[in-house]
Amino acid sequence: VAALVVSTASAGFAMAPVPFDLTCFLLASLGTGLASCAANSINQFFEVPFDSNMNRTKNRPLVRGQISPLLAVCFAASCGVPGIALLTLGVNPLTGALGAFNIFLYTCCYTPMKRMSIANTWVGAVVGAIPPVMGWTAATGSLDAGALLLGGILYSWQFPHFNALSWGLREDYSRGGYCMMSVTHPGLCRRVALRHCLALIGLSTVAPVLDITTWTFPVISLPINLYISYLGFRFYRDADRSSSRKLFFCSLWHLPMLLLVMFTCKKSFLKKEDKGDLLGGNHGRAMEIRLP
Repeated sequence: VAALVVSTASAGFAMAPVPFDLTCFLLASLGTGLASCAANSINQFFEVPFDSNMNRTKNRPLVRGQISPLLAVCFAASCGVPGIALLTLGVNPLTGALGAFNIFLYTCCYTPMKRMSIANTWVGAVVGAIPPVMGWTAATGSLDAGALLLGGILYSWQFPHFNALSWGLREDYSRGGYCMMSVTHPGLCRRVALRHCLALIGLSTVAPVLDITTWTFPVISLPINLYISYLGFRFYRDADRSSSRKLFFCSLWHLPMLLLVMFTCKKSFLKKEDKGDLLGGNHGRAMEIRLP
């Protein structure tokens, strides 16, 4: 999970329309990774009684008693505090604030909601959408439309990814006492996965409209977006383990492929800068003509 968080944050940094700053990139990646480790540790600390009932999580270190709860909390603090400090002081306060907010959202909202309401999936999707936004803000220092678009892509991608995964773990989630769509609302689980597969096509089309990529991006990304949408439809129609597994494994390569295509189709920063200079130069000449 931490590796996915850091990689999507790195993608946000790389897509930002500014010159690449290696030092800032490394600080942002390290701080984001530490914040993610802290959030995951706190999550596992809270869920020991429930994880012990699930085959998927019963071998976690806290459940098996390999480490003590106190050590887990100390580890979380030793990652979270320097991680947020690094993002705030070494990168910028906006990125640090987003990192702190994401730890809070994951541990204090998403984690307890998993046993209360299926709305936890939507909250969890917001948690997963914030890392690329952090990467963008680390590079630019501002929250722009491009950051929100990247967050939107990650937000939508998580529904086919997680809903397909949870479909095969319904018995496990039921034993653990978790309130998941796949357990309590199986029809909604499949519909939401399909909707967000289709949403990825629309979000990819928005990228050139916002001047983040060239128009080749929605064209080149269309086949992989159509393929995951096809698998989303199969999952919606068949509602079996085979279709859910195919959709889940597709999501594993779909995201890095989509982000890679997006990066290769990124609008050149130099071209934007030249365009801005040209407009500024024309404006200057217009002013010179007006002046006596």
